[in-house]
Amino acid sequence: MTSSSTPSTTLGIKTVLHPVSDLAKAKAVYAALLGTQPSTDESYYVGFEAEGQHIGLVPGGGPQGLTSPVAYWHVTDIEAKLAELTAAGAIVKDAASDVGGGRLVATVTDPDGNVLGILQDR
Repeated sequence: MTSSSTPSTTLGIKTVLHPVSDLAKAKAVYAALLGTQPSTDESYYVGFEAEGQHIGLVPGGGPQGLTSPVAYWHVTDIEAKLAELTAAGAIVKDAASDVGGGRLVATVTDPDGNVLGILQDR
């Protein structure tokens, strides 16, 4: 692998859209994940602003029939976040496990089966 001195043309993930079938249920899970209420809350779209990123919930996947990638959310206490998420309606898919170097990862599913990754560096 060679390195390049060319600056990156990306600013990182700034917007992630998730298709949902039940906006109210999904909104509760994402509010718990992000620790904030939506900045946009309409029947056709719910959006959250968190740490420079915009997370959008699209009922029915919108006209594009969107699907969701797995994004790993960095947290300071993975077990506490898993408890928050499950209390809000998420289901643990993969419990927290050490993947090396003190990094813990887990996944949960939201009410629509979208996979959310949770990551903690110790």
